Amino acid sequence: MSQDPASTPAAATASDGDDEQLPEDLIEQADRFRNAYSTVREQITHVMVGQDAIVDGVLTCLFAGGHALLEGMPGLGKTLLIRSLARALSLKFNRVQFTPDLMPADITGTTIVAESAEGHREFRFQKGPIFAQIVLADEINRATPKTQSALLEAMQERSVTVAGTTHPMPRPFFVMATQNPIEQEGTYPLPEAQLDRFFYKLLVGYATREQMHEILDRTTRAVEPGIEPVLDAQSILGYQKLVRQVLIAPHVQDYAIRCVLATHPEGDYATRLVKQYLRYGASPRAAQTLVLSGKVAALLAGRSHVSIDDLRAALLPALRHRVILNFEAQAEGFTPDMILEEIIDTLPVDEAA
Repeated sequence: MSQDPASTPAAATASDGDDEQLPEDLIEQADRFRNAYSTVREQITHVMVGQDAIVDGVLTCLFAGGHALLEGMPGLGKTLLIRSLARALSLKFNRVQFTPDLMPADITGTTIVAESAEGHREFRFQKGPIFAQIVLADEINRATPKTQSALLEAMQERSVTVAGTTHPMPRPFFVMATQNPIEQEGTYPLPEAQLDRFFYKLLVGYATREQMHEILDRTTRAVEPGIEPVLDAQSILGYQKLVRQVLIAPHVQDYAIRCVLATHPEGDYATRLVKQYLRYGASPRAAQTLVLSGKVAALLAGRSHVSIDDLRAALLPALRHRVILNFEAQAEGFTPDMILEEIIDTLPVDEAA
């Protein structure tokens, strides 16, 4: 099965520093984080077959405080994954099925006229399904761009403004959107501004022959695997704060910056393929994503610092949706991953190298 090896944080290894351990006061917290990560992952794999890299990518988004976009053909388990994650966490979960006739107010909510207990009529905000801690935006690219954009404020600001009043979202707030390949009929490309709000874009591939056997064994027999809640909201918020305490050396952070600058066609670090096939490069959010995902990987490896390999492992899911191909690239069949892999292969670890 085609999987996304770049989205597996635990696979990253330190290649640019010593094996310094976490400070004494963080060792216990880091151990709890790794146990919590493994426990949630184990619960999900009770239902999910294969797709290990995708599961790791989604969990990285969750613990880094970002949102995940999953792309793949229908029937590959994208919806099952987020449902399984919601069941493994003691969080409020809502699902929104995106369709061409879905309106922004169907997502965010609207102001209605309601009657109070005293019999008076008053305007009252009726919250939409976006007001949950885990939101599944299913087949997001089947709705029109206007409706897709209704998620923008909620994803970035963690709030929704209706009729001049701002309503905060519950915490933690995690959006996982699924989309079908944009070449499919009846789909609308997501606006670039909304794509940039997603921490990772993960590509879901087909199952192998052996995995298909396991899927059928689990889904066509009388026994149905169960998932137990193993983590609550306060624990997740605590781990998100812990992730940000992981250190990153100046030269490693500079590597993350240069990775992003290398996607700018007119920039000093642009590679040959970038200059030829990219119209626009990644935004500063891409560098933030690289650093935060590297910190998650460092914690999972028991390190106090982010390594260059941590950043390389995150480059594809962090940047593939943040670069825009030109017409020549589309005509010749180039993908963002092909161009980003050249950056991984050619960008020097040290600028002086």
